[in-house]
Amino acid sequence: MKDASGASPGPAPRHRGLHARWHDSIAGRLWRHGIDLELLHRAMGFSALGLVTLVPLLIVVAAALPFQERGFALWVIDGMSLSGRPAEAVRELFAAPRKVLSATSALSVLLVVLFGVTFAASVQNGYERIWEVPSGPWHHVWRRVVWLAALTGYLYAETQSGAALRGVTAQSVLRIVLTSLLGVLFFWWGQHFLLGERVRWGALLPGSIATMAGLGGLRWFSDQVFSPLIATNAVTYGAVGTMLVVQSWLIGVGFVVFGGPLLGRHVHDAWQRRGD
Repeated sequence: MKDASGASPGPAPRHRGLHARWHDSIAGRLWRHGIDLELLHRAMGFSALGLVTLVPLLIVVAAALPFQERGFALWVIDGMSLSGRPAEAVRELFAAPRKVLSATSALSVLLVVLFGVTFAASVQNGYERIWEVPSGPWHHVWRRVVWLAALTGYLYAETQSGAALRGVTAQSVLRIVLTSLLGVLFFWWGQHFLLGERVRWGALLPGSIATMAGLGGLRWFSDQVFSPLIATNAVTYGAVGTMLVVQSWLIGVGFVVFGGPLLGRHVHDAWQRRGD
């Protein structure tokens, strides 16, 4: 309908009020920031780079360490909470020969490092976009190398805790507490370190907690959804079906790794506005 002047009327006052409240709410700001950040696109990039980086990196590192259960497969099995046939399908998919360390060439190591630094750079860029700080200078590339080494150590500590504290309920509870605490510390430090210490520690804590909470939820979702999918896809499509499910899970990991700090940023901003 049009008014007497021929112009279409604007939205009703009630609708304008709802739109204004949504626009100014934490959820509204979070939604717009997520769109600007291209959160799903970043999660897919995280999945692709993580696969070409973490698979060879963890396989090579695992070959040099005296662990019976080791490698990328163990991390995926633990992170997705797999057991039985689904766990065996993932273990077969990422199985590596014992001579992998001696067969690794200098070119292979160089490519792993190159992809690893690129992977760390994508995470760093995501954090910078979330906190709206300028990109760090090029000579700070050493931060990405250190972060990648710390990530490798964190993943191994997490997976080995599953092998060491498996069994009774008390051990399971202890493992949940220890891995949650370690995860919060890693993601808290990781944000601060990759951002070049330009954001205060207190501002980064909510994001690290949200990240670990999201990974815990993803673990439950994987147990309920991805585990049965691996069991059926492994029979129907073989290794390709298993890989597709693992790739989907990695997209979820990437979504949480960026979405957790994004949520933490807006929670912190809301606290600041209430304190002003």
